[in-house]
Amino acid sequence: MSEPRPLRASTGVKNPAYPGTMSVTDLAAPGTVNTMRRATLEAFADHGQPVSDTTSGSYHGAVRFLGDLKAAGIDFDDVTDQLEREGLAKFEASWAELTATVAAELDRNHPAAGPTPR
Repeated sequence: MSEPRPLRASTGVKNPAYPGTMSVTDLAAPGTVNTMRRATLEAFADHGQPVSDTTSGSYHGAVRFLGDLKAAGIDFDDVTDQLEREGLAKFEASWAELTATVAAELDRNHPAAGPTPR
C-alpha cells in the first residue's frame, strides 16, 4: 500500500492581480496531489514555470513563521479549523446542488418512475 500524500484541492487563483499559475508553481512538490481547475492547468501548460522543490529544507523557516503568527496574535489552529469548516460547507453545498440537479433531471426525463428520492 502506498503512503498517504498531501492533497491540495481547488488551488485555482481567484484574485486577478495574481498570475493564473501561482498556486501550481508555489504549491507543487514531490509526493503531493494537486486538483486544479481546467483553466489553471491550461495556464500552467501554456506559460507556467516549474519551481524546484519548494518544501525540502524549509522546516526552520516554517517554525519561525508560525512563531511570528503567534506573536502577532494569530492562532494558526483557529485559522485552519475555520478554513476547514468553510471548505466542508462549500463542498456539502456543491454536493447538495449536484444531487438536486440530477434528481430533477431524472424526474423530468422519467416521470413515470415517480419522484427520485433525495
